[in-house]
Amino acid sequence: MRRKDREIPRDEALAVVDKCAFSIMATINPDGSPYCIPLSIARDGDHLYFHCAYEGHKVDNLNHSNRVCISCVGEVKPYPGDFSLFYESAVINGTATEVTDREEKLRALRLISERFTPDHMSAFDEYVGGMIEKTMVYRVHIDEISGKARRA
Repeated sequence: MRRKDREIPRDEALAVVDKCAFSIMATINPDGSPYCIPLSIARDGDHLYFHCAYEGHKVDNLNHSNRVCISCVGEVKPYPGDFSLFYESAVINGTATEVTDREEKLRALRLISERFTPDHMSAFDEYVGGMIEKTMVYRVHIDEISGKARRA
């Protein structure tokens, strides 16, 4: 990291992950070119979870190479009187694995739903019960994480 004075500790970087509105995951296309896609993630310890369909560009790339880089941005505010920003971010390098265990898959979907749709959790069991076989879930192990911030 070039600006060591803006490096934040691991626990603060994880806090950025936990509060980011969404994240961007980079994968590698089979031809070696990059591909990025926004995700709604939830964290459990040293793992991130996301869901998707069983087919698509993202899944094809993860079948090609399960190494990923995920970028998360927390609070961003203009820096007064300057052309800069207050910000906080985290970058994760990890390994993505499909979740095949039904109980872990349900737990992951519950984590994601509690994070993004907490007011609708009373309908979770009924909704997910009908969708679980059509929904793929990935677990990303956080192999490395770094965080950076410029705070007020």
